[in-house]
Amino acid sequence: MSLRQWLENRWLKPHKTSREEIANLFAIVERDLRDARGGISPDWRFGIAYNAALKLCTILLYASGYRAEKSLQHYRTIHAVPLILGARWKSDADYLDVCRNKRNIVEYESIGEASETDADQLIDFIRDFRGAVEDWLRTEHPDLYR
Repeated sequence: MSLRQWLENRWLKPHKTSREEIANLFAIVERDLRDARGGISPDWRFGIAYNAALKLCTILLYASGYRAEKSLQHYRTIHAVPLILGARWKSDADYLDVCRNKRNIVEYESIGEASETDADQLIDFIRDFRGAVEDWLRTEHPDLYR
């Protein structure tokens, strides 16, 4: 499928972003990465790190001219990544979807589901992912890059 097909299915809506909006999303990523390293529970570290990852996915989607519908918003934002960056990112989107599910559990259902290792791995992933998002944005949408 393509983002255009997702739009036709009403899974996405058109979205006009701006350099300022993208910069604000990157600022949230930086704040969340800083906070996720703090002396808090692994569950909260993981949840905050997840938010940073989701914002990177959101940057990709917004820069592509779309935003996810409210229904399954996180799921669609994450699974748009390989449609934007290419099929080789599918396993990374799958990893982020596992993180989405775990984040929902630690946020709404149970404590102690995320370990220090889970949080650290997600933070490490985000560092690499952020670089890929920045490279893509510089190449595909230089007018939106800081």
